[in-house]
Amino acid sequence: MADIKDPENTILIELKDGTVAIELLPDVAPKHCDRIKELARAGQYDNVAFHRVIDGFMAQTGDVQNANMEKDYNPGRAGTGGSDLPDLPAEFSKLPHDRGTLGAARSQNPNSANSQFFINFKDNHFLNGQYTVYGRVISGMDLVDNITKGEPPANPDRMISMKVAVDVDG
Repeated sequence: MADIKDPENTILIELKDGTVAIELLPDVAPKHCDRIKELARAGQYDNVAFHRVIDGFMAQTGDVQNANMEKDYNPGRAGTGGSDLPDLPAEFSKLPHDRGTLGAARSQNPNSANSQFFINFKDNHFLNGQYTVYGRVISGMDLVDNITKGEPPANPDRMISMKVAVDVDG
């Protein structure tokens, strides 16, 4: 596990092969960081599928409405939903979409990010200034690289759980 400097702003995603630690960037995108922590603490991300995973590009997840593997997983609708909270305004910055960064997924409307996010497999600088960057993987990128690919994958990997590091015992 990575050296966690700020447990209140570190997300732990449990995958089938281990834990991915993501350092959030509240100084860059405070509303997005607050949202992911709020939904994680409510258990909204638990059992949610990686519904769009493109080799050499990114792994997308976070559709708490349509991609829960234990409730009503619908591969045809996964990626079309959000949470029951309002959409977020864009918080664009100068931070590049480098390998391992966390980006907010959205529709064509820049102010439509909600619960979905993606992790970049490589530097995707063509996304710079168009999608909010609000975190970076600090450990477990090898686990992200191994997420089952597809749009949607026939048998998608899922986030077994997502927690804020400060809330985890030990």
